[in-house]
Amino acid sequence: MGPLPGLADGWHWTLAPGIEFAGALSADGRRLLQLSGRNSYDEDLVVATLEFAREHEEVIFARNTHLGVGEGFKPPGGSGGGNADGGGNGGGFDVVVGLGPEVHRFYDVQHPDLTPFVRLMFPAYACEFSGRETLDEAVTRYEMLRLNNLARDPLPFLKMRYANTRTKGWSTNPGRGFTEPRRLLEELRWLEGGQGSFVEFENRHGKVWRIEWHGAWLIAEWDTQDGAPREIGLHELLEFAERALRV
Repeated sequence: MGPLPGLADGWHWTLAPGIEFAGALSADGRRLLQLSGRNSYDEDLVVATLEFAREHEEVIFARNTHLGVGEGFKPPGGSGGGNADGGGNGGGFDVVVGLGPEVHRFYDVQHPDLTPFVRLMFPAYACEFSGRETLDEAVTRYEMLRLNNLARDPLPFLKMRYANTRTKGWSTNPGRGFTEPRRLLEELRWLEGGQGSFVEFENRHGKVWRIEWHGAWLIAEWDTQDGAPREIGLHELLEFAERALRV
């Protein structure tokens, strides 16, 4: 372990080839703010992320102590991907996400007494989070996003449920569950020919759309009283779904 250049009270260490860690004391000196990069460690990005996290920690966790999001982050050189599978924001990382100890449980095995004093902080994309995630949902998103890939593209927030009378496929969860945008696009295509089949999907703002097949694709805003279904072509439908996840 050694000092992290460019950040006071910051450290850098490596536990295995290709896996690098960095951490910094919180502004009040009571917690460790930590991140890691797997085959993607970028010192400038790491320093900028931890610096932002230290300055905005209280705001990041003000709304949600399990999974908090700090907006206004500007990474050095536009770091980040931006061409997501099924959506992206066309640029670099634009938020810092913070994960509470009850989500990451990072030191539970070797140093359980340390876990409550560690918050993980990663550069991320606003389209990936609602800000209303429950503890279970926060754990699911943490596992899905692979945040230690510091060169990753966005994976937009998406909940979905579906049933297809042609393929005989259906979602097994009682409500809408997290999935990847590519799966949504697949299921929308596979509606064709499946009379009475449907797909429901929800974006990070809690807006829900339902698409059914009745000789054509019909779409409606599912959470509004005036959400009357209208016919829509497949190309327009796929473009609409991608846009709805990026906002």
